[in-house]
Amino acid sequence: MIVSKTLEGIITSWNPAAERILGYTADEAIGKNIKLIIPPDRWPEEDDVLARIRRGERVEHFETIRRAKNGRLLNVSLTVSPVRDANGRVVGASKVARDITDRIEAERELERLLASEKEAREQAELANRLKDEFLAVVSHELRSPLNAITGWASLMRTGRLDAGQSARAVETILRNAQAQNQLIGDLLDVSRIVSGRLRLNIKPFQFSSVVEAALQVVRPAADAKSIRLETSIDQNAGPVTGDPDRLQQVFWNLLSNAVKFTPSGGHVRIRVQQIDTHVETTVSDNGKGIDRNLLPLIFERFRQGDSTTAREHGGLGLGLAIVRHLVELHGGVVSARSPGEGKGAEFVVELPIALAPSGLGDESRIHHGAGASGAFPMPSLGGLRILVVDDDADAREVISAVLVQAGADVATASSAPQAIDLVESWGPNVLISDIGMPNQDGYDLIRKLRARSTDRASHIPAIALTAFARSQDRLKALSAGYQMHVAKPIEPLELVTVVASLTHRL
Repeated sequence: MIVSKTLEGIITSWNPAAERILGYTADEAIGKNIKLIIPPDRWPEEDDVLARIRRGERVEHFETIRRAKNGRLLNVSLTVSPVRDANGRVVGASKVARDITDRIEAERELERLLASEKEAREQAELANRLKDEFLAVVSHELRSPLNAITGWASLMRTGRLDAGQSARAVETILRNAQAQNQLIGDLLDVSRIVSGRLRLNIKPFQFSSVVEAALQVVRPAADAKSIRLETSIDQNAGPVTGDPDRLQQVFWNLLSNAVKFTPSGGHVRIRVQQIDTHVETTVSDNGKGIDRNLLPLIFERFRQGDSTTAREHGGLGLGLAIVRHLVELHGGVVSARSPGEGKGAEFVVELPIALAPSGLGDESRIHHGAGASGAFPMPSLGGLRILVVDDDADAREVISAVLVQAGADVATASSAPQAIDLVESWGPNVLISDIGMPNQDGYDLIRKLRARSTDRASHIPAIALTAFARSQDRLKALSAGYQMHVAKPIEPLELVTVVASLTHRL
């Protein structure tokens, strides 16, 4: 665009490019003030340019904004030169303007992309740092129980422990094995959550029973720290439709966190009440509290208030991420509040009540924590011949010991071919087999036995006892031909009860 104007800003020439780009014809523009195409907020710029022109100066590549007839704003680059008469006196100005809107937009887009890339890189670096910190914590938390297990087991092997020390060693080994099992369970739950494979066993149930079961689990830990558990539970709240085991896991996590972060002599409160169409459960304490900066991130994976080597409390920091996901899967919400560090914390879970309150499901699947099995007698397996198949010698030995203690006659095999030979020669009543074995796995074993059409081995009751503990692993085992699937590590009472149930001893 080439435009001329007087020192008062009156347009005196207007070329075809100016017509095309700005939309005004030469007849419409000539004789008008140049501010016709300048946004009002840019008028001071024009006054400054005219002042410089009057002094005989030239304005080079001045980037500014102009407005077309249709109101569209354009980015332009101006070069303004003074126009002189025959005597050299400045009498006007000539402007050459280039539309640089596309260039400016491209530069802005580039800046946006660079900013986005920078943010993405910072987020990736943060994620990597959090992952590295998390893996360091995982390594520490998994090794710590192993230290106690291997240490006490080594002392027991010396045979120099007295009866009291031996009993304490056994209790310590069992406690640390259960702690490690819980850590592995949390890791598996997070894996299922990330992959979208977490499944719920949905049924209607009375809500208060789940909360009370979670309280039973944490009560020993609270008593050990002289922490008061204060409850206010509306027994008529609900019912709720969902997975009672998973919701018990939610409240166990919240309550155990509250006990963990509350000092001795403190208190933990849980209140359950029905508000309109949902059940609200509040877990609060007067413990350590939550840092204001951490509060918005408290339910994210890999986030911990303290992941340093000097941290006071253990754990992987996955519990609250699992809580949030389980609550959301039930159509609920969970929130956290804290006035700050040292001022306690409060977690609120809101779950919708069941639309149809009748027909409550069987609540017998609710777990009551480690050690509760002692209230139930060990079934007798007397007279049963049981074949145990596992490539790990230690696993064969401990499984055999459990079954022999229950009265069974036990034979063992370390491979699928050896197991098939024993099935033919010894004729067991029950088969208990590992899945992950070299060359031929547990799936191959059961398929070969089930493929037999005539002999008794094709119908032998079979249990898959395996560390492959996901829901899809269970389905695969059952589809292959096993009647039962039991996850390692074994709980002796559970294993014996499964065998008794499978052989109609219950």
